Amino acid sequence: MRALLEAVAAGDVPPRDALDRLAVAPYEQLADALVDTHRALRTGDPEVVYGAGKTTGQVLDVVARLTGERAVLVTRAAPETVQALESSYDDVLVDGQTVAVGRLPEPRGCVAVLAAGTSDGPVAAEAALTARAFGAGVERVDDVGVAGLHRLIAARSVLDRADCLVVVAGMEGALPSVVGGLVGTPMVAVPTSIGYGASFHGLAALLAMLNACAPGIAVVNIDNGFGAGVFAARVARRQ
Repeated sequence: MRALLEAVAAGDVPPRDALDRLAVAPYEQLADALVDTHRALRTGDPEVVYGAGKTTGQVLDVVARLTGERAVLVTRAAPETVQALESSYDDVLVDGQTVAVGRLPEPRGCVAVLAAGTSDGPVAAEAALTARAFGAGVERVDDVGVAGLHRLIAARSVLDRADCLVVVAGMEGALPSVVGGLVGTPMVAVPTSIGYGASFHGLAALLAMLNACAPGIAVVNIDNGFGAGVFAARVARRQ
């Protein structure tokens, strides 16, 4: 909103065009969605499009209404939706099922995203690109699960310089407890649905993280890389 007012004052945006934008505030009704155009004004972070369950056309309609000064984030996008976004826009960044359309903000602070195993990669990717879209710098550390603690120790320098950690793990979900015993950095743990039968699609990892003996660990829902990325970016941006 401030950018719009400054653009009008500078003569870059005609008042009539500004009025058209204000006419759809604080939300715009589409055929299948109510697009929140004031979320960035209220929270500092823009609206995000959850792609699962939406058709490619529905996602494209919402993204078209949100494109502007900051990148629009689409999570859980189907392959055909990713392809359509890449075809429709020049500035597109894709990491797995997560897509950022438009220019990413200048990074502030550092978020380190740790994945216990390669199978946890898609959730870690969602967290990483979300944190970048929400204004934080990101470093990735992959395949550092507790089955080989020497791999985690080798990444100690990344843990030490991060302003916030996102620790992603399935199976028994032990990695956040180990990391929490090494550093005092703010941390959000993400249980994933990776594991054999008794992991109960991530429930075992979730309960392990909630019962971690290391203090100060926040926990998000199973496979919720997006929620973890938002939390971590908000912490890191304050540094």
